Amino acid sequence: MKTRTLTSALLSSVIAVGLVGTGSQARAEFPEKPVEMTILFGSTAQTIGQLLADLMSKNLPEPVVPVSRAGAGGAVGYQYVNSTDPDGYNIVWNSNSISTGYHGGQMDINYSAFAPIAKVSVEVPAIAVRADSGWDSLTDMAADIKERGTKLKVGASGKGSFTHLTTEAILASQGLSDMAVHVPYDQGRAPVELIAGRLDAAVQWPGQFISHHEAGTLKILCVTSAKRISQLPDIPTCAESGADGMDIAMWRGLAAPAGTPPEVIMSLEAAAKAAAESEEFKEAAKTIGFEIDFADHAAFGDLIARDDAIIAEMMEGIGMKAQ
Repeated sequence: MKTRTLTSALLSSVIAVGLVGTGSQARAEFPEKPVEMTILFGSTAQTIGQLLADLMSKNLPEPVVPVSRAGAGGAVGYQYVNSTDPDGYNIVWNSNSISTGYHGGQMDINYSAFAPIAKVSVEVPAIAVRADSGWDSLTDMAADIKERGTKLKVGASGKGSFTHLTTEAILASQGLSDMAVHVPYDQGRAPVELIAGRLDAAVQWPGQFISHHEAGTLKILCVTSAKRISQLPDIPTCAESGADGMDIAMWRGLAAPAGTPPEVIMSLEAAAKAAAESEEFKEAAKTIGFEIDFADHAAFGDLIARDDAIIAEMMEGIGMKAQ
C-alpha cells in the first residue's frame, strides 16, 4: 500500500512537471498578443505595409496590426518605436528614411537604434511631367528650362524625405539645382498637383504615376535605378535619360528596437518571408508597382549599414546633410 502511494505521488509529480513544462512552452510562444507595425508614410508605403501586416498575421499566433505614425520624414514613427520595449511587440515598416532622417537632422537616432528583421521590397523613384510638356528626357527638360530662364517647380515628399533627396540628385545631375523649387506634397498628392498644372515635374513612386501615364495625362521620363524596372520595361533609366551613373532605389523592410531577442526576430522574419513569397503579395507587386526583394535579418543589416554611408555622402554632396 505504501509503495503504491509513493508511486502514485511520483506519477502525479511527473504529470505536474509535464503540465508545467507544456504551459511554459506555450507561454514562450511569440507573439502572445498583437504586434503593432508602425507605418511611417502614406501612399504606396502604407498600402504595401498594410498588406504585409495582413499576410504576416496568417503565419503568426496573433495578428500584426498596422498603425500609421507619419510625420517629419519618418522621424515621428522611428522615435516612437525606439521608445518602446525591445520585446518584438512594436516593429517599424522602415526604409532608407532612417538614414535620410538622421543625416538630415530630423532625429538624433540612427539605424543602430534598431534590430533588422527582414528586407521585403524595393521601390525605385520615377520622375514624371505632364504629357503636353514637350519633354521626352531629362536633357530635354534641362535644356528648355535653361533656355527660358524660369524656375522648375518639382513636387516630391516633404523636406528631407527620400524622394526629396532623389529630386535634388536629379536636379544636380542636370545643372538645375539653382533653377528649381522643391514643392513638398505628402500623402501622394504630387501627381495630382502635376496634372493640375501647379507643378512642372514630380518625383514619386511609379505606382503613383503608372495609371496616369497609361491614360496619357502624364509622361514618366525615367526611373532612378541602374536598371529598368519590371513594371515599366519601356521607360529608360535616368542614366539613359541624361543623368550619368545614377543608381538610387529605396528598400523597405522591418525592424524592431535594438536588443529584441534573436528568437523573436527569427519568428518575425519567418512570417515576413512567408508573406513575401505568397501569391497575393506577388500580385500586389505587379499592381502597385514595386519589386519583391527579400533578405534575412543579417543580410538586411549589412545593406542598411552600407546604404547609410552612401546616403550620408550623397546628402553632404548636395548640401542636405545637417552640420
